[in-house]
Parts: sequence; structure tokens; C-alpha cells
Amino acid sequence: MKEKEWYVVYTLPRWEKKVAANLTELGYENYCPLNKVVRKWSDRKKMVMEPLFKGYVFVKVAEAAKWDIRKVNGIINFVFWLGKPAKVKEEEITVIKKFLLEFEDVKISEPLKMKDKVFVKQGVMMDYKGVVVEVLGNRAKVAINSLGLELFAIFEQNNLHRI
Repeated sequence: MKEKEWYVVYTLPRWEKKVAANLTELGYENYCPLNKVVRKWSDRKKMVMEPLFKGYVFVKVAEAAKWDIRKVNGIINFVFWLGKPAKVKEEEITVIKKFLLEFEDVKISEPLKMKDKVFVKQGVMMDYKGVVVEVLGNRAKVAINSLGLELFAIFEQNNLHRI
């Protein structure tokens, strides 16, 4: 019998924790990375555990049994890579677990790329919108139209929000 491997499944929206509970109940090893986040309401603040990867859960299963996973309530399908269900290395799962033990309120974002539409989050140019024209490591050169002119400014990527 071949060793079990980690796969990634898509879940119904906001079903990550429920899918993880369903998988556990059925005896499947799984991992739904949870992130400690402070949520603010008008009357209070509360620490909540939110899924780090929205819409995804990791499941460890043998090759022969992997197709049974799709029958679990809340699972849409596997995440596919090159036409096959995507496999994740054990080391990558371990890294995610260690990272979440050490850090709270983790944010996941893809690096900006050319032609991304962005707005500036803070500073003198706050709330201005523009287009990324060049990526420079952790910074991005942004074209901003103002007064009929195209202005160029370089911003830290963490000060820009993709629209």
C-alpha cells in the first residue's frame, strides 16, 4: 500500500472549518490552517480564528481513497495542477504550522505585477488610484493621472492595495 499524501480541496464558501470537522469525523487526517485575527465591531473587539486560505483545506489520504474525499459534505473538488489533483509536500504543511504558531494576523497576498490597478493606502497620496508600471523588489512604480497629467511615484508594495 502506498503512503498517504497531502492534497488540497476546494470548499464551499466559508465552509473550511465545517469541511475539516467533517473530514475528521470520517477519520481523514486534514489541516485547515487557522489565523488569529482581531475583528472590530462598533461595540467590541474580539479575537477570532479564521481560515488562512479562504476556500481551501488540506487532506492527507492514500491514492486509492482520494476520490472518496469528493463525497464529503462541503467539498467541491480537488485543486488541480497539470491535470491531476495537486499534491503538497509534508514539509510545506509543517512550515505553515510553524509559521502560524509564531505569528498572528497573517496576511496573504500575491506580489503586485505590471498593469495591476491599485490605490494608495496612506501618506500624502492616500486614496489616489493608479496603475503599476514597474515592480522594483518590495516597491512599485505607479502611474497616477491627475490634472490631465500622468504622474509617476514609487511606493512600498505594502502601502498599495490591489483594486
